[in-house]
Amino acid sequence: MGTITTADGAEIFYKDWGTGQPIVFSHGWPLSADDWDTQMMFFLLHGYRVIAHDRRGHGRSTQTGHDMDHYADDLAAVTAHLDLHDAVHVGHSTGGGEVAHYLARHGEDRVARAVLISSVPPLMLQTDANPGGLPKSVFDGWQDQVATNRTRFYRDLPAGPFYGYNRPGAQPSEAIIEAWWRQGMMGGAKAHYDGIVAFSQTDFTDDLKQITVPVLVMHGDDDQVVPYADSGPLSAKLVKNGTLKTYHGYPHGMPTTHAATINADLLAWLQQ
Repeated sequence: MGTITTADGAEIFYKDWGTGQPIVFSHGWPLSADDWDTQMMFFLLHGYRVIAHDRRGHGRSTQTGHDMDHYADDLAAVTAHLDLHDAVHVGHSTGGGEVAHYLARHGEDRVARAVLISSVPPLMLQTDANPGGLPKSVFDGWQDQVATNRTRFYRDLPAGPFYGYNRPGAQPSEAIIEAWWRQGMMGGAKAHYDGIVAFSQTDFTDDLKQITVPVLVMHGDDDQVVPYADSGPLSAKLVKNGTLKTYHGYPHGMPTTHAATINADLLAWLQQ
């Protein structure tokens, strides 16, 4: 584990374990690198080098500068500092947007493949050009809850739609809910407030069109946070070499709730 200082003075925390081909994990909002612990241990034990950083404003990193350009630049700074080559970049939710923007903004010289899991691209916000997106009022409501009662919101979201625990027959895990809350509360309220705009209003369409490395898009069709129809299938079509894998009934947080399946499928794709 270590930190780097970016060009604008932000301190970015990261974990770096093992040797072998590097897999770099970019987490979702409002979490931290800890959200990837299950994946990192799995791939570490399969001979990979695994890296995950706390996005600025999240976890143990500096609480400043909350937009996709900074997120992508921080990811580039981490990969350059560690001198990574032939890397696989895996992004969940907002992290998928970070990965797409990083590849388009900084190029693919260091990258072998990319994976977008339950990811926000191409665009979450409903617009005239994107009628299937979510209304701005949804994200305004999230911002209001972050600003007024973040600790309650950070219980309700994982206890409900994030992991699909609000579905009939679901068996909520209090440990998973508490882990989500802990990660969220480590970050900054202002950072998370601004981050909602970054992940919901950034249009990644042009970024996706520039990506030429193989991309695996993994998305659950019961994702209540990033709805399936307006995200996964569209992203897989926009990249030049995309593969879509759809998971029937899986929630937004499927890397946690269905870790064994997601990890095995990802490993199989990497070994192709």
